[in-house]
Amino acid sequence: QVRLVESGGGLVQTGGSLRLSCKTSGLTFGNYAMGWFRRTPGKEREFVATITYTGEITFYADSVKGRFTIERTDTENTAYLQMNSLKPEDTALYSCAAGRQLSVNCRGRCASEYDYWGQGTQVTVSS
Repeated sequence: QVRLVESGGGLVQTGGSLRLSCKTSGLTFGNYAMGWFRRTPGKEREFVATITYTGEITFYADSVKGRFTIERTDTENTAYLQMNSLKPEDTALYSCAAGRQLSVNCRGRCASEYDYWGQGTQVTVSS
């Protein structure tokens, strides 16, 4: 059974930092690209960041570029999202996802490319 479990969310002030973790089990982690998405009530799920299965290529949403960093540690079967300089508009439920094969068109930025999802961890940034 494949499981993705996020942790590290919480309440932080504007300008603060959080590090989210996505611990996976039940899959061959090194064969999967990993992505982070976020959702706020009444809004569509939004792409945040993705990293290829090799860890060599990353993509970010323009809204987080330069502030967030996606990483992976294959020996721990875990992906991370380091979030710095947080803003109130970053408040959302953050979910990680694992995808076996990314498309040429989306390159990890589309939710449909991912096979497995976690339940999410809430991030709240106070102003």
